[in-house]
Amino acid sequence: MPRVSFLLVLAGVLALLPILRLLWEVAGPALSGDAVAAARVLQSPMTWRATLNSVALAAGATLVSGLLGAPFALLCGVTDLRGRAALAFGLMLPLMIPPQIVALSWIHLAGAGSPLLKPLGLAPPPGTPNPVYSSAGMILVMGIEHAPLVFLALRAGLRAVPRDLVEAAQAAGARRGRVLRTIVMPLSLPSLAAGLALAFVAALGNFGVPALLGIPAGIPVLPTLIYRRLAGFGPSVLPDVAVLAAIIGAVACLGIAAQLALQARSDTRVLGGSAPPAVLELGRWRLPAEIGCWAVLALVLAAPLAALVSTSLVRVYGLPIGPETATLAHYATVLGLDQVGRAFTNSLFLSAGAAVLLGLVAIPLAHAMAGRANRLARAVGVLVELPHAVPGVVLAIGCILVFLKPLPLVGVSLYGTLWLILAAYLARFLSLALRPAQAACAALDPAMEEAARACGARPLRRLVTIVGPLVAPAAAAGGLLVFLTAFNELTVSILLWSQGRETLGVVVYALEEGGSPTLAAALSVIAIGVVFVAMLAAGAIGRKLPPGIIPWRD
Repeated sequence: MPRVSFLLVLAGVLALLPILRLLWEVAGPALSGDAVAAARVLQSPMTWRATLNSVALAAGATLVSGLLGAPFALLCGVTDLRGRAALAFGLMLPLMIPPQIVALSWIHLAGAGSPLLKPLGLAPPPGTPNPVYSSAGMILVMGIEHAPLVFLALRAGLRAVPRDLVEAAQAAGARRGRVLRTIVMPLSLPSLAAGLALAFVAALGNFGVPALLGIPAGIPVLPTLIYRRLAGFGPSVLPDVAVLAAIIGAVACLGIAAQLALQARSDTRVLGGSAPPAVLELGRWRLPAEIGCWAVLALVLAAPLAALVSTSLVRVYGLPIGPETATLAHYATVLGLDQVGRAFTNSLFLSAGAAVLLGLVAIPLAHAMAGRANRLARAVGVLVELPHAVPGVVLAIGCILVFLKPLPLVGVSLYGTLWLILAAYLARFLSLALRPAQAACAALDPAMEEAARACGARPLRRLVTIVGPLVAPAAAAGGLLVFLTAFNELTVSILLWSQGRETLGVVVYALEEGGSPTLAAALSVIAIGVVFVAMLAAGAIGRKLPPGIIPWRD
């Protein structure tokens, strides 16, 4: 028991350390009466302009996410719609594709040089601004990107709706619409609120979309304001950007608190559960619903990605795609760049390293938390989730503050090294690796461990010979999810990278900002290919795991 408690406390402290250091950077001077940095930041009009923009854009994007994700969750969760797994996979892609690449695809789709719209005469006239360089464009793109969060949360709630209630209502003559209004949706409201809160917090901390769409339009938000100040002045402005990070963290916590409050007021728990979930037959509406779902996916996913691929293939940006203008030269050029080679190496090292380390750590940690309803286990669960829940810029600034000075005893500084980015990834993505392992540990038969304990097997031997082999597939799936998320990550690494330590997400952003749209598009297509293959691998592993571990699998 002491060893288990030590493991839980250590995991909680390591996950929370960057956030605590950030809070101390803000609160420490204030408590000592030396709050110069806080006063300077709070008195700046730009701070409040960026804050209001962040909240307004996040709220608008959350609305779009709800309007897109909720209907898909209803259709895929409680109806007899065909092709639900393929629809879920397609809807998940915008979340798995990095935000800067999602923004890039919309830039190429909606611009005057659009290789898809220009031949059709639908592109904006030459010389006019790209319509996505606007608040509406940012809201639309972030809303599409975070719609899968609403989809996943609501679909999980719909699966918990007791089948008996639905069947009883149908036996009493209630039609589909009435069943949805009076039974399904009231019972799923807490899950919908949770999904909307997740989408709000994700949009609040999004860097890639506001950087590519908001900076050219002159629309500052807190993540881009932090980036531009840190990039322009370096560590000397850490006190100022720490205050900005604390502001965005506070707003994010308010969003999470609102979700919890709404869940507390909407107590819709029922006794019992049902599996498989309830299914409503669409009847003659099934084919129109299927056509509508695929049409929406074509508009929000296929069209932007097709524009991105077309841009990567045209000889000169702005030309329509065709046999005479298509070329693979941009792929050869981008793969021959030294910085791209370094970025691929660095991203593979960081994402694979984080995936392997967290996959290994998740097994003993999930086992230590399994079956324990005490306060320590619950507290560790919350602490592990916190670095992933708060915006990435908050964690990044906290990591800089923790590792800026040389480490005690060894006298080595991690600042400006890949190890700093790896440390941030380990803290941020621990919860992603832990959830599948926890689900697998919860499904284990305790009799196996009890038999081994009765035979004299010590805890470590039981972990290695019994728990480890049984939980390993789920831990591998969690590691793949970490790899998928970290491979193209930008929000954290954009603040932590240094010369020679570029990541793939940073290079894509730099190529687009540097005026090389065709090269940025080519590199983005390659990155999407890696993500797609990793998603297929995760899906293959998911066939042997309980439902829900791989998000896009039923």
